[in-house]
Amino acid sequence: MAGLLLQQAITYAQSADNDLYQQTSEVNNIMVQYEADAGNLRRFYFVETSPEHIARMNALIKSYQQRLEALDYSHLKVGAQVDYTLFRRRLIATATDLKEAGEENERVKRWFPFADKIYQVEQSRRRGTKPDAPAFAAQLSSIAKEIVLLKAKLDKDSSFAQPTARQGMATAKGLRQALNSVYTFYNGYDPLFSWWIPAPYQQVDSLLKNYGAAFAAKEKSSAKMPDDGSGIAGHPIGRAALIRGLQEEMIPYSPEELLAIANKEFAFCDAEMEKATREMGLGTDWKAAMEKVKNSYVPPADQPAAMMKLYNESVDFLKQKDLITLPPLAEETWRMIMMTPERQLVNPFFTGGEEFSVSYPVSSMSHDDKMMSMRGNNPHFSRATVHHELLAGHALQEFMQNRYKAYRHFETPFWIEGWALYWERLLWDQGFAKSPEDRIGMLFWRKHRCARIIFSINYHLGKWTPQQCIDFLVDRVGHERANAEGEVRRSFVGGYSPLYQIAYMIGGLQFEALKKELVDSGKMTYKQYHDAVLRENMMPIEMLRAILLNKPVPKDFTSSWRFYKL
Repeated sequence: MAGLLLQQAITYAQSADNDLYQQTSEVNNIMVQYEADAGNLRRFYFVETSPEHIARMNALIKSYQQRLEALDYSHLKVGAQVDYTLFRRRLIATATDLKEAGEENERVKRWFPFADKIYQVEQSRRRGTKPDAPAFAAQLSSIAKEIVLLKAKLDKDSSFAQPTARQGMATAKGLRQALNSVYTFYNGYDPLFSWWIPAPYQQVDSLLKNYGAAFAAKEKSSAKMPDDGSGIAGHPIGRAALIRGLQEEMIPYSPEELLAIANKEFAFCDAEMEKATREMGLGTDWKAAMEKVKNSYVPPADQPAAMMKLYNESVDFLKQKDLITLPPLAEETWRMIMMTPERQLVNPFFTGGEEFSVSYPVSSMSHDDKMMSMRGNNPHFSRATVHHELLAGHALQEFMQNRYKAYRHFETPFWIEGWALYWERLLWDQGFAKSPEDRIGMLFWRKHRCARIIFSINYHLGKWTPQQCIDFLVDRVGHERANAEGEVRRSFVGGYSPLYQIAYMIGGLQFEALKKELVDSGKMTYKQYHDAVLRENMMPIEMLRAILLNKPVPKDFTSSWRFYKL
């Protein structure tokens, strides 16, 4: 077996080495140097809320904008035009973020009159300047008194907007980081520092921690949406921010149009669900069909083997259909882990990539949670998503990203999740579902992707509470309630961007539309199309379309690709 894999790897490598595919563009050097320079500055000016960090990063961005502008855009090839357009967009977005951070700094400045004193001590520490320990101890003692008075004043102030409260939290955290950097550098090494500083340092650190918590309380109290009993306290961003985010992601549709797309796709799912339900002999009672499928779960100890069986079936299917190149090393090196109970609170279903994390109950869970986890991760549901997480989904994406145009760091969930979702849809079209139960399982996930658009947009427009989102997933999609709670918690407080859940279905539809232009038209085979996508690395799919269709990108580009007909 090892010898066969080695021979396959050699053959694959030789084929790749003989390929004229280019790993670079005229913009590559500038982008790589920017990443390195920005990394140096972020590590040196590590307190991101400090004025010096903001000023220095702004200066860096301006210098790279000038370098980019010096390139002769008219002579760039399409791939380089894409790099130029996306890198320029990234610089503009970063500059905008820094400008907003600077403005918020000004708004919270009166709450941190002592900040510059802490920043100055940390600046001196970087070059190992010997501190005046008695003077620093007195300074810390004075700062402690200031914080006590300021917090009492803050507790009575009810005028905070959420961005300002968040900046206050971040500033308090940054000052703690700066002080910790000073303390860990000198304490134990400098005898006078070790004698004078520990007590006042610990006092100020504790007060800053509580001060940050007070800003966090202000942020929560200024939320637009009251607590609905779900225990999920996110931050609806509003229609204007949704539209701005969609423009940045090159999605030329309004929130209302995206809702229309989701409902149209939902109607397809409903019709197909009814067909499968009838084939199961259950008439039109799709919830009864869903219940039967959920109860097909395997015993706890058997879940890894069940997932391995589905993986083998999906990879065999990809190879039989000759849909994509699967590098032998990608097949060889993915691995399983079991998801912790803590992670399952926000990831009720398995996650993937090179590491395939199996979500299934452990002995410490309550009986109800065990049953909901097993029912929600049954083999028919999982049939739609094992290949989403492994090959040709996230595991293959990660593998290829590290090997082709690795300088492209144009992160977007519409490419990440859209690609994996596209494979769910393609394998449906190619007949991967063997039975009506399989179709019910695959349709569950397709309905879920539609539902994500609907509940995310309604939540961020301020129309739905988290509890309404949970109820919608239970009633309209067929989720177990604990799993629905986990999905909503993941969406709003799991660290994902507001558009992340929308990106699955919409990104998948973009890949599907591009497939129609290239494969259905006869310009490429499935394999050529899929290989070409992964060799361009991550980017907004409209930019990928320009590369694959060799369509020049105007220097004043604005998104215009209407990939879905309403």
